[in-house]
Amino acid sequence: MRVFDVRGVCYSRCVKFVHAADLHIDSPLRGLDRYEGAPAARMRAATRRALENLVALCIDEQAAFLLLAGDVFDGSWKDFSTGLFFATQMTKLREAGVPVVIVRGNHDAASAITKSLRLPDNVRELSSKKPETLELADAGACIHGQSFAQKATTDDLAARYPDAIRGAFNIGLLHTCLDGREGHDRYAPTTLDTMRAKGYDYWALGHVHAREVLSTEPWVVFPGNLQGRHAKETGSKGASLVTVESGNVTSVEHRALDVVRWEHLVIDATDASDAFEIVDRTRESLVKRAEAAPDRLLAARVSVGGTTRANGALRNDPDQFDAQLRAAANDALGDSVWLEKIQIGTRSTFDLAKVREEAGAVGHLARRLAAIKDDPKELAELIAVLADLDKKLPETVREGDGALILSDPSVIRAIVEDVEQTLLPRLLESPTEGGAAS
Repeated sequence: MRVFDVRGVCYSRCVKFVHAADLHIDSPLRGLDRYEGAPAARMRAATRRALENLVALCIDEQAAFLLLAGDVFDGSWKDFSTGLFFATQMTKLREAGVPVVIVRGNHDAASAITKSLRLPDNVRELSSKKPETLELADAGACIHGQSFAQKATTDDLAARYPDAIRGAFNIGLLHTCLDGREGHDRYAPTTLDTMRAKGYDYWALGHVHAREVLSTEPWVVFPGNLQGRHAKETGSKGASLVTVESGNVTSVEHRALDVVRWEHLVIDATDASDAFEIVDRTRESLVKRAEAAPDRLLAARVSVGGTTRANGALRNDPDQFDAQLRAAANDALGDSVWLEKIQIGTRSTFDLAKVREEAGAVGHLARRLAAIKDDPKELAELIAVLADLDKKLPETVREGDGALILSDPSVIRAIVEDVEQTLLPRLLESPTEGGAAS
């Protein structure tokens, strides 16, 4: 039987520790004020409440230690309240006898945080100058890690980590993109082979916001971020609770700690005859998602798609559909749900290919729209016409999710597609087809 043996102390008992990353405490959540009725205060407090949940998890599970794999903070603090809140939570862990080991990531690199507070003595931040090893004798563990000195750290930090210490449970604490992940900058890239060669028992990674278990021999884990911050960070967010018995990892459990649950609902309206049916389907889907995330605010983006007779009703009066959907959500779930955005991507039941063959004005318009969409030269000409307008758009419109960048061919193509599916059916459909939700 393998036992822990660090500094002459031998252990064969069960040990638990918690691995979290990417807390982004007090992340600014830009753009919330643009949404009428958005629960801005609850959203902005979410990262703090999630940290409180993390601390409670450590205490309730009697964790031997807590590992934080970078990006505890989102950048330099606006004021000291951010650091003070974190320090207060760490003091709670000190009172419970829980050590905390941290490495900095790209957002809270040594060069990025201009303010500082002395943290409680149970918190140890590993060096940014070179790899450092911390022995936690009471837990029989050795933590190896290195913090980011600069945001743009592109060296393979893991390659310089020391080999495993014999007789201890070895953990690599690292903020990394690994071999690359979509949507994440290539910071501290490395490979699974590099990590395996160190002989560690567990690699506690950070930087990638989606939970991912890359290996179980040894365990290599991205726990994901603690709290989703926008519509692309969907699903359950939290930390990993790791159980070690006789020196072997016996379980790695995801524990949900988020207080706001982001979800993207894709509603298929293909066989819906009117907008009422789509509202009812969306309501049912929202209730199911809310039941799966009890005691949380459900922040949902709704995308309605499919070829449907209700296309005209949705597109001719999108504000009415938006209001009906929000009213249904509020009726079903009250203030425990917020619809972040409602996207209409339905298509008409008309055969547009045949419409483009018609000789009249509608046929001519259909052909022109198709040409702009499908002909790179036509698309480039339209982009050139819009160049001056593109330069005048405010930054708030040009940045973030759903940015309007008129020099981007994919954006213009999507706009033309939207015009095609809104204008042509309106010219072709009878006034009664599609039944508006009124």
